Amino acid sequence: MDVLIRAVNAALFVSHGIRDDSHITLHLCGGPGADRRIWFNGQTLAGVRPDERSIAGQIKAILKQPVPPIGIFEEITQGIFHTGGNLAETLEEWAREGVEMHVLEVAGISVDEFSAKGEESTRIGFLLSDDQPFTEAESALIANLPRISLGQRWLQGHSCITILHHSLDSR
Repeated sequence: MDVLIRAVNAALFVSHGIRDDSHITLHLCGGPGADRRIWFNGQTLAGVRPDERSIAGQIKAILKQPVPPIGIFEEITQGIFHTGGNLAETLEEWAREGVEMHVLEVAGISVDEFSAKGEESTRIGFLLSDDQPFTEAESALIANLPRISLGQRWLQGHSCITILHHSLDSR
């Protein structure tokens, strides 16, 4: 859980504020029960502090709720939603929404060489695993997506998110 909480923190929070141009979707697909996705929407998020305990409390409260049907995003608190589903559903939704998708992977092109294909307003989605590699099924789903590398060493997810923000913010 701590890996996911740090990713949320890195994706959404800046000093004295929230990134309104960033969203993060957590895929909770292990353990008992149906697969669940938790979506933090930076544009509307409010009432969450950038500390791990606050974010953990939000996630724990969501886990007590029944999993909504796939594709039905229930808002738990302002800017935090959950729904059923896994990576396959997220990829389908992103494709419909025109999100330019990339996978973070050591063997990809350097982030320094990366540029979005579309205009400046293009929505870009980055996929990264937690402390475990993508499963075989997940790897098959993302096999044809472009790879972006942040270097030759595997980094922790929250560090990857911070590096991506720095890279994108610097352009």
